[in-house]
Amino acid sequence: QVQLVESGGGLVQAGGSLRLSCAAPGRIFNITTFTWYRQAPWKQRELVALIRRDGTTNYADSVNGRFTISGDNAKNTVSLEMNSLKVEDAGVYYCKAVQWPAAYWGQGTQVTVSS
Repeated sequence: QVQLVESGGGLVQAGGSLRLSCAAPGRIFNITTFTWYRQAPWKQRELVALIRRDGTTNYADSVNGRFTISGDNAKNTVSLEMNSLKVEDAGVYYCKAVQWPAAYWGQGTQVTVSS
């Protein structure tokens, strides 16, 4: 099964920064959207940020202004720059790529934010 590869999670103090990266195998082409989701313990998975092939983006209200999503269509990669992290930003972050009609997920990367 094709899976995306995520990296960059870790432990950071509140107020700090982390950068997550996600790479899709080359056989996944013409990706229309990359999306970052996160899931905290005992909570549903939620959308954090999305970038379309044309570069347009959307963010959850809770991260708008603090997180930045960027992508490289040629390299099939996407990154999520997370600044001013809060304790409530902690969770497992997942990357999803849509190559209509298929969707591919990564295995998730843990982000821990200490107070």
